[in-house]
Amino acid sequence: MAIRNLLKNFNLGIDGRGYAGELGDYTPPSPSVAAEEYRAGGMNGPIDIDMGQEKMTSTAVLRNYSADVLALWGVAPGRLIQFTARGALESEDGTVTAVVHNMRGKLLQPDRGTWSPGQSATLTLNWSVEYFKETIGGKVITEIDVVNMVRIIDGVDYLAEQRAALGI
Repeated sequence: MAIRNLLKNFNLGIDGRGYAGELGDYTPPSPSVAAEEYRAGGMNGPIDIDMGQEKMTSTAVLRNYSADVLALWGVAPGRLIQFTARGALESEDGTVTAVVHNMRGKLLQPDRGTWSPGQSATLTLNWSVEYFKETIGGKVITEIDVVNMVRIIDGVDYLAEQRAALGI
């Protein structure tokens, strides 16, 4: 059994600035379907119906107190911040595969943490995600654009027919 695609390292870019060597943790968005339970006559039990999706969020911890990042806070109309996470997946045979998360969103809360003497201050960033694209080894796995009603999974846009029906 081969060991494949273990995340060995990662980096994060925020609004065009790189933060290599300044990161603690990163939690990617976890796209989730907003399902509604449905059961009608003639059915032996309920099924889940896809009613869109839940709000996407992401977090990261900076190991520095960045004035540049703090200045990005807010939810002003039209103000979306670009976040790019890059990871290196390594397999037992030495193969390294890139994984990239491209996101656009709003910085909802820059949590300034707890200050203690003799310890570095961290900055935990919580942002909402309106656009998310995950690429692994050059292949787009997931692309979600909430505002433009796009949900592409493994090359299939599951909302294309709905957009066409709505004239979007």
